[in-house]
Amino acid sequence: MGTTNRRNFLGKGAATAAVAAVPAMAQGSKPSKRVMDGKGQTPTTPGRYSAMVAYGNLVFVSGVGYHEAGDITVHTTKVLDQIQAQLEAAGSSMNKVLKCSVFLNDLKDYEAMNKAYEGRFGKEPPVRTTIAAAGGIPGNSLVEIDVIAFV
Repeated sequence: MGTTNRRNFLGKGAATAAVAAVPAMAQGSKPSKRVMDGKGQTPTTPGRYSAMVAYGNLVFVSGVGYHEAGDITVHTTKVLDQIQAQLEAAGSSMNKVLKCSVFLNDLKDYEAMNKAYEGRFGKEPPVRTTIAAAGGIPGNSLVEIDVIAFV
């Protein structure tokens, strides 16, 4: 898609907003990768994966599940509570989430998950992909969610 078509597709306001969304850093500085645990701190020991990674003004939160008893409403609420705590520890918030991926253990839980999910990201929710994981969610969670947010 050429520049003219991209501008027409996005609209003038969206193109301006896209330029304004570039990370706010000192001129000439380069963003760096910062690995964090679920509390926003540097991990003391290496793991198989990182709970959170910040890069520039973006924060990536890895998949969060809930591994206790409960139905999909309980699991979704607990997962979103954990994501909220992680984002706040990283200096972000649920209102700053840009992308959300939801992995369900069973697609029959879609409507109930949506009810627990609704309103958690403010008036302008992020883009979202929802799938049912063919092999299930590790740790017997009914849902796993990961997000990308800005700081």
